[in-house]
Amino acid sequence: MTAPFRVPGLGRVDRTTTLGFTFDGRAYTGHPGDTLASALLAHGVHQIATSIRLGRPRGVTAAWAEDPSALVQIEEPFPEPMLQATTVELFDGLVAHGVPGQGRLADVPDTARYDSTHAHADVLVVGAGPAGLMAARTAARSGARVVLLDDQSDPGGALLGTREEIDGAPALDWVAAVSEELAGHDEVLHLQRTTAFGHYDDGFVLALQRRTDHLGTAAPRHRSRQRVWRIRARHVVVATGAHERPVVFADNDRPGIMLAGAARTFLHRYGVLAGRDVVVFTTDDAAYAAAADLADAGARVHAVVDARAEIPAHGNAECERRGIPVRRGQVVTGTDGTDRITHAHVAARAGGESERLACDLLLTSGGWNPAAHLFSQARGRLRYDAGRSAFVPGERLAGVSVAGAANGTFDLAGCLREGAAATGGAPIPAVAAAPEPTPPLVLWRVPGPPDTQFVDVARDATVADIARAVGAGMRSVEHVKRYTTIGTAHDQGKTSGIIASGIIAELLGAPVEALGTTTFRPPYTPVAFAALAGRNRGVLFDPERTTALHDWHVANGAVFEDVGQWRRPRYYPRPGEDMDAAVLRECAAARTGVGILDGSTLGKIDVQGPDAAVLLDRIYTNLMSSLTVGAVRYGLMCGLDGMVIDDGTVMRLAQDRFLLFTTTGGAATILDWMEEWLQTEWPQLRVHLTSVTEQWATFPVVGPRSRDVIAAVAPGLDVANDAFGFMTWRDTTIGDVPVRIARISFSGELAFEVNVNAWFAPAVWQRLLAAGEPHGITPYGTETMHVLRAEKGYPIIGQDTDGTVSPHDLGMAWAVSKRKPDFIGKRSFSRAENRNPQRKQLVGLLPVDRDLLLPEGAQIVEFGEGEPAPPPVPMLGHVTSSYRSAELGRTFALALLKAGRSRVGDTVGVPVGGTLVPVEVTGSVLVDPEGARRDG
Repeated sequence: MTAPFRVPGLGRVDRTTTLGFTFDGRAYTGHPGDTLASALLAHGVHQIATSIRLGRPRGVTAAWAEDPSALVQIEEPFPEPMLQATTVELFDGLVAHGVPGQGRLADVPDTARYDSTHAHADVLVVGAGPAGLMAARTAARSGARVVLLDDQSDPGGALLGTREEIDGAPALDWVAAVSEELAGHDEVLHLQRTTAFGHYDDGFVLALQRRTDHLGTAAPRHRSRQRVWRIRARHVVVATGAHERPVVFADNDRPGIMLAGAARTFLHRYGVLAGRDVVVFTTDDAAYAAAADLADAGARVHAVVDARAEIPAHGNAECERRGIPVRRGQVVTGTDGTDRITHAHVAARAGGESERLACDLLLTSGGWNPAAHLFSQARGRLRYDAGRSAFVPGERLAGVSVAGAANGTFDLAGCLREGAAATGGAPIPAVAAAPEPTPPLVLWRVPGPPDTQFVDVARDATVADIARAVGAGMRSVEHVKRYTTIGTAHDQGKTSGIIASGIIAELLGAPVEALGTTTFRPPYTPVAFAALAGRNRGVLFDPERTTALHDWHVANGAVFEDVGQWRRPRYYPRPGEDMDAAVLRECAAARTGVGILDGSTLGKIDVQGPDAAVLLDRIYTNLMSSLTVGAVRYGLMCGLDGMVIDDGTVMRLAQDRFLLFTTTGGAATILDWMEEWLQTEWPQLRVHLTSVTEQWATFPVVGPRSRDVIAAVAPGLDVANDAFGFMTWRDTTIGDVPVRIARISFSGELAFEVNVNAWFAPAVWQRLLAAGEPHGITPYGTETMHVLRAEKGYPIIGQDTDGTVSPHDLGMAWAVSKRKPDFIGKRSFSRAENRNPQRKQLVGLLPVDRDLLLPEGAQIVEFGEGEPAPPPVPMLGHVTSSYRSAELGRTFALALLKAGRSRVGDTVGVPVGGTLVPVEVTGSVLVDPEGARRDG
């Protein structure tokens, strides 16, 4: 396909190779070296996207990362949202479309790799423009270890978009020579396509490298797509250039309105003429070069509209030589067009009738803003320079230098000189003397209707929005930023932030230097979460912990759930069973026969030392020092506020040794909690804590036939009630394997918990299954475990509690010692609020409709006449657990309810699907409240 806006003989793209791509469903061609934006402009495509709030057409405004408007969604080779067309390097097979306000996340896994690495340097130079190349070369010649970063695919910076000469030859020849010299230094690391996005203390810089080949194609599968560099440098040279600033006027957001420097870049770097009928609007000398270059390339430049009364003699002469009219003291007041600009409205700056100039490209230039973001991120202060009409670095930072345009130096000779000086000083190459500049005019906006004067086209934020913020009493640029969202989009206000400060200053009648700028924060450009994660994703980010029986569970069809990093079997469906059917079957087996659970994920902490009992008395609410060796006790832990944070059982193994069992999800937190108290508050206690969660496998064998199974596998163990009482443990063997068996029940049934070294877990599990086969032993998962414990009113900490629940609220005052002088949380129990009878308490709920499953988290309200009270409706509590019960033959739930225990027998309401359904409040123990089943 012919690209009608390609200019023969210009650009750095490889025209011998053609790349095919698709945009908005239409096929186009481009060349290696193109960006998606340059390839589209080559075909005359200016409208790229639509704006996020107003849906207005949006086109290409700039040529690189400062572009606020040309956002695209990549579809192939992998969906990526909200990318700038100006920074997407073209490759064969690219499929993309313009973003309709916002993009969409991928719905398929990303197969690419992302990684990270580290580098150390004596000198880190950010930016491979003239200042950065001089700084890097000077440092390299001194023998320093140098890292040179640049975000473009090729070095050269602003020189890539100009016709400058150095040493009497094209400037890019000098760029190539310096790059070749740097490549010859062993201590120089030169990284293109690498954006420094964060600058922190002590010379620490984060950078993102786009790892593509020389054609700009996607990285091969064996390489990472992007790499994060963590760089530590003794000295950082910020040579990041500057961003051209637009001028705000009515309807300044139409496609075809572009920064003058961007049009020059598209011409010289990509060989693309962005338009054929051009109007240039400027308050600065730089735009004259753009007018001349586009005219030389064949464009009809109808006017250079300069708002200044005094215009540059050199620029005016160049325009006269090309027949370009220069309109001094005039401004652009508005535009016409729909999908693309068709006319610019030009009038005298002092006011009066406007004239419509036909154009398909309007270039603007309101001056330059130094890209001092990295300097500012390192907490460098900016100052306003009236001569440059820009904020520039205003102080010296230890270990940091700023050079070139980033420092407010916009002439080539000055950039080279500052670059060399930043790393020790060196002779600079010869360049033509720059014409005497004409002072720029500070013009933030042209008077006009404020609701169509766009300050931040990425956010559809206008002068009217700023006026509303100021009218509401806001005086800080930070407050106005948040009120209007200016500068919060993907471009972080690179073209809008300083303008916003200027307009706020005008509206307040204050000098812009008094207001300053908003804070420049990392990242400088958007960074994908995948890049930040690198290889730390999936099991490398959040490790998937599996028990010693995992392979058995997989082979037997377990459906898994994630519990505190553990992959735990949730249920074991048989053919034709859904979860409800499988869980009801497993529950019935445990209640009437025998079931077995892999409970190995329970947290286990070995506590040893002469003061172990003292520590546990202070940690738990109940007394642990009175526990005899061979006995087990249930215990609760509370925070300082007296609210429950974990529960579990404690075995006393010896006078100076205990084994604590915690919840699966709370294991690491509780170990850390105990260590904090031990190391910071009670360092005098002689105690050591060790996690042994993965060393012990635990198998509860549950149900009225569980005694038969244990007797069969451990014939040397007397399992009678008199010999082996509830809440005791015994050491024995199963075959030749030592095991520790405890009489503990989390189901209310007769139960034995078999603890074994994890190495022998599969063998012991198989022995238990074989012994239980005559009794129909049934493996069950966590869902059945939850049903069984809920039927008995046993709470799950974190599910039936929410950080505001005390032991008394759970009906567990019996687990709070009255004999101990103190323990963590005790003082909070005496607070008036903790004694409030209206506190939420754990209760049971029985829906009147026996088949209705209440949603967990559903609110509880008064039932009244079956109609909810008028808003605001008082909330009495919420459903914490809800299940179907094989034992009860119906659904039931647990809940936290205000004054719950006093409301047993009442009917309350729960909104379900828009209907208020009646439920009966009961005690929390719904199965075997007498506890007769526990002993079989």
